[in-house]
This record gives sequence, C-alpha cells and structure tokens, in this order.
Amino acid sequence: VQLVESGGGSVQAGGSLRLSCQVSGNPISGYYMAWVRQTPGKEREGLAALRLDGITAYADSVKGRFIISVDTAKNTVDLQMNSLKPEDTAMYFCAAGVYWRALGNEYRYWGQGTQVTVSS
Repeated sequence: VQLVESGGGSVQAGGSLRLSCQVSGNPISGYYMAWVRQTPGKEREGLAALRLDGITAYADSVKGRFIISVDTAKNTVDLQMNSLKPEDTAMYFCAAGVYWRALGNEYRYWGQGTQVTVSS
C-alpha cells in the first residue's frame, strides 16, 4: 500500500485547506485511515481517524474545525481543515492500517507528508 498526500500550502489564520491522500495498491475500504501531524521537536499528534464502519474520532485540538472523509471510488481520504490557526502549522501525514488505532501512531502505512503553514 502506498499513500501520497497533497493539498498542503500556506494560508492565513482563519482560512481553510483541504488535504487529500491517494491510496494505491489496495482498496481503501479495507483499511482504517488517519491523519497525523508533527512539528519539529514534538511528538506526532493524531488528529482524525476513520473506521471501516464510518465512525470517526477527532483530537480535541481540531474537533469542530477538521473533517475526515473517504471517497472509495477515488481511493482517497481527505482532511478538510477550517478556521486554521497558526498553531496548526505542521507536517501532515496520512496513515493506514488493518487495525483500529484511533488517534494513536501505530498505523502500518504512512505517506511522505505535506506541509501546512498558517500565518497570523
């Protein structure tokens, strides 16, 4: 399974970005999916996760602002990010696995990441 993120960039505080993760190698419907971010010197932070039955989980830091969604026809999982804050600046990673890890970091497959920068 290969994961490739896109959609990162620079935005002003209060703005929005939509990240997309293209999954190849196997149907996305067979995996639990998640978005994780990391800033230099800090541990990875699980932001949003999606179970095979459609149940989602969100970190308190992004709840109400970020939305994770899947398009099985395109084999993609997206992260819609609204009301962005400077503290959202980080490298964002897509992750996948065959076990539910919720907001943990123990997913088996990872993308290379896409940078998001939010300016005040």
